[in-house]
Amino acid sequence: MAVQEVGHSVHGGGCTCGDCPHGAREGHRRAVAEFGARRDELASGQGLPAQIAYSEGASRQWISDELTASARTVAERSRAAGAAWLHRVWRRTLLVVWGCAGLSLVPLAGTAINTGWGPTRTAALAAVLSCAVLLTGAAWLHRAHGGLLAPLVAEDNRLSTSRVVAGAWVLFAASTVLFLAMRLAAAGASPAGSAAGGGLGGGSGLARGTALLVLVTVVCLIAVVVRRVVIVRVLTQRVQKVQADHPRPADPLCDDAGRGSFTDAQYVLVSAAALSYAAVLLVRDPGGLPRLPWSVTALALVSAFVYLAGKYAEGSRPVVLSVVRAREPGDLDGPIRTGDDIEIRGAGFVPPGAGAPDRLARMTVRIGTVHVHVPLVPVAGGFTNPTDTSIRVPVPVDVEPGRVDVQVVTAAGAESNRVGIDVTD
Repeated sequence: MAVQEVGHSVHGGGCTCGDCPHGAREGHRRAVAEFGARRDELASGQGLPAQIAYSEGASRQWISDELTASARTVAERSRAAGAAWLHRVWRRTLLVVWGCAGLSLVPLAGTAINTGWGPTRTAALAAVLSCAVLLTGAAWLHRAHGGLLAPLVAEDNRLSTSRVVAGAWVLFAASTVLFLAMRLAAAGASPAGSAAGGGLGGGSGLARGTALLVLVTVVCLIAVVVRRVVIVRVLTQRVQKVQADHPRPADPLCDDAGRGSFTDAQYVLVSAAALSYAAVLLVRDPGGLPRLPWSVTALALVSAFVYLAGKYAEGSRPVVLSVVRAREPGDLDGPIRTGDDIEIRGAGFVPPGAGAPDRLARMTVRIGTVHVHVPLVPVAGGFTNPTDTSIRVPVPVDVEPGRVDVQVVTAAGAESNRVGIDVTD
């Protein structure tokens, strides 16, 4: 009994060992809370060792090292929580699939009260159940990667807007064709069966589904092109990407920093409206592929190309505009010497999604041949250094006097331009 009680307390809902989904999530929450409390404590000047409290430089370095170590613990807990989230979410995707399958029975049964069941409703029920079974098998095969979310997750571990939209259209087109095939099989060799086959075969079937075919082709091609564009721009350092801990439901509507994105949101919204219109057309006329109006198709295509143009336009490299000697109130003006602080002014130093403390601690400034890790300077609720437009670092004594170049390396691995400064004895 004692062993069972200990096992329950270790692996229960409040577990922090990281060996179970609930424990990983609770452990991450506690690590974030402890880091925030520690950061605010150090920001107020408390908790410093007496041996270094007299030295501003030593205190700042000790605080930065202390916060960096705590941030790495938070990052490890966050990765464990992300893996646990994927472990949980694949079952939830199955609940959504079978929940939608169950809801689809309500209108089928409700409309059959007066008109009878008929082969069309039998085909619809068979198509829904077949799709649910196929999706269940796919989710089980990818259960370690989020189930049905696995094909929709991009290389940066976020839900891809283009893949979500393309996946929705492909699923609708495939289920529609499956429904028409089931309807044809249920009708058999009767005259009704011949009429059912007209929705897919012959020139009339092609003319009827041309708009849907064009739309599905375009959104799938855009998903492929966007993946290629992002990979090429990351490799050429024209866009900065950092890994997310796990996908989030809001990813298709937001940028990497979690802020709402106009191009992504309008693509999802217009595609959802066009998809709903096509579904209504199929319900009203189940004799073939939905005859999607070209006006609706043109609207969806314009939205898709706006999204693609936004992907080409987004992203930037870190840029250093100037480097100056940092001056505290009361200090005398003078040249840059070893041991002085320099302030690097520019843009793009903190890419979207890199605001977490462990990623801020990965930033580096190259001064000549010396790599200087950017110190974390805490304030209540955040950090004053580094920021997206300014970085402050000390000039180490290993830097040789003379003309040296200063370059910033961000958490995403992108390198900025070089700016020369003069270091004197």
